[in-house]
Amino acid sequence: MRTSRKGSVEMPAFVRQLVKETEKRVTSFFKGGRGGGAGELSEGEEGGEEEGVIPSPYLDRPVLDKHMQEGCASWGLTYALASMQGWRAHMEDFHNCFPQLGGELAHWGFFAVYDGHAGSVVAQHCSQNLLDHILGTGKIRAGEDVQRVTEGIKEGFFLMDKHLHAMACREGWERGGTTVIATAITPHHIYFVNCGDSRAVLCRAGRVAFSTEDHKPFSPGERERIENAGGSVTVQRVNGSLAVSRALGDFSYKTAEWRPVTEQMVSPEPEVSAVERSPADEFLVLACDGVWDTITNEELCAFIHSRLRVCTDLREVCSQVIDLCLYKGSLDNISIILVCFHGAPQLSPEALHQEAELEDFLESKVAEIFEELSSRGDEPDLLSVLTVLASTVIPGLPPGGGLQSKRNCIISAYYQQKEAWRSRLAQVSFYTDPFYML
Repeated sequence: MRTSRKGSVEMPAFVRQLVKETEKRVTSFFKGGRGGGAGELSEGEEGGEEEGVIPSPYLDRPVLDKHMQEGCASWGLTYALASMQGWRAHMEDFHNCFPQLGGELAHWGFFAVYDGHAGSVVAQHCSQNLLDHILGTGKIRAGEDVQRVTEGIKEGFFLMDKHLHAMACREGWERGGTTVIATAITPHHIYFVNCGDSRAVLCRAGRVAFSTEDHKPFSPGERERIENAGGSVTVQRVNGSLAVSRALGDFSYKTAEWRPVTEQMVSPEPEVSAVERSPADEFLVLACDGVWDTITNEELCAFIHSRLRVCTDLREVCSQVIDLCLYKGSLDNISIILVCFHGAPQLSPEALHQEAELEDFLESKVAEIFEELSSRGDEPDLLSVLTVLASTVIPGLPPGGGLQSKRNCIISAYYQQKEAWRSRLAQVSFYTDPFYML
């Protein structure tokens, strides 16, 4: 049994207006080929730029539409997904959400986020085929031998990479790869599978109980492997270009014929960790580095914990995480999967009351700031209001989210004040018009 709802949700108009007002400041700094994110530096990307000019990996304005999905399994698991292209020139993230595998694995679930770089081909292909390669090893059985499951997952990755290499040779490409962050959830264990710098976090009893480690070229063990394979680590990248040290694909970094596949500059070997399930397990998060570039494990755990007490729609919780990361400055594609267990926080009347009080307070502060600024004669712009508000002590903000997590509320309140101010101004102009007075 697998149930899900999908859809594309557009960002509210007032948020688009915020971006419109701030995008010039952002793009003036980032336009012109500043590399970033997990992928390679942007040479060779397609586009309409002049010959010899490195195209920017960023857009003039972000793509804010979100893809969302939610679902559940008959054995009690619920999940949601949200993803957004953001400031990146291309959307290169893909995902898997299988809350309930079939046959003897009916009580197993599999979820994954694939963060592509130098194109989306590898990420898309892995999202369609990796799970089949893992299951095809024959080592993933309902009896759940932890060692055999771990071996099966790793073998599945190696088979996937071998298949991709054959495809690359056949089609004549060698650039492009993907990181993978995945989880296999069984009746007894949660298997965390990491290859690259996307990340998974498990929240248990309100705290981070487990998180994966990013595979970065500057990590001592990763650097040693890269150098032993004939490569180097420059500006924290493999050969000065690739910002991750493990990935599927990226075959230009896997050319040392005298070394096994796991000892190449870029390794396709995932790190697999089996964590015993607990009644205190609340939720786990799989997310690309577009999330982790702006927020810590502890902050995200605290933020989602607080949102689950005031919101029952997991898609909305994921959407709020994406908004928070965007407001905190993420310039990458942003994808997140939230999987909730029986122990997840439940809706709380007390928390709902506190949230309502916070939003009332913010609306009143926006009105107060708007009134003070407009008394100087000009209509206050949104950034001026936000700047003043940021210097104000505001109790009760969502833990891990801070003021950025309430920007939608603030922006909405601002536009209400702006509309009321313009209405009053129009009325004054009408009644002081000489023709009216006649």
